[in-house]
Amino acid sequence: MRKAEVYYKDHLAGFLTEKDDGEYIFQYTGQYVKEHPGEFIAFTMPVDNNPYTGNRLFPFFDGLIPEGWPRGQNDSYETASKY
Repeated sequence: MRKAEVYYKDHLAGFLTEKDDGEYIFQYTGQYVKEHPGEFIAFTMPVDNNPYTGNRLFPFFDGLIPEGWPRGQNDSYETASKY
């Protein structure tokens, strides 16, 4: 399992988790939901207490991976960059 912190405007917005079975989960933190209810990281992921789950990396996060990089190079990063 791998887990990354996701920041939006210098605030910890949530956590992106890749489970060993390939499932992806994004969960906003309770504090972020309370303090920034209108500051979503993507139009398709409005601020909510419920987790977002999927069998593929969510398009918003997939679009942040630099083009031309072999995906294996990104495996060394344990936390996402601040956005």
